[in-house]
Amino acid sequence: MRPPLRHRPGRWAPGGILTYAAGRLYEEVAYVAYHFHWPLDDILDLEHAERRRFVGEIAKLNTRISEGR
Repeated sequence: MRPPLRHRPGRWAPGGILTYAAGRLYEEVAYVAYHFHWPLDDILDLEHAERRRFVGEIAKLNTRISEGR
């Protein structure tokens, strides 16, 4: 018999399947595609954290542009 699994800080609990809201995924993909002109497959191949990082960097660029910097 296997020992029970313990929760480790910074890790997901085993046994659950997590999904990302489809609407949010479409928003992120559209945002990156619009600004970087990358193909859909390239954007979808990004890990979630990497895609979110690009979204954040694009947002910072847009903010600087809109503030005239």
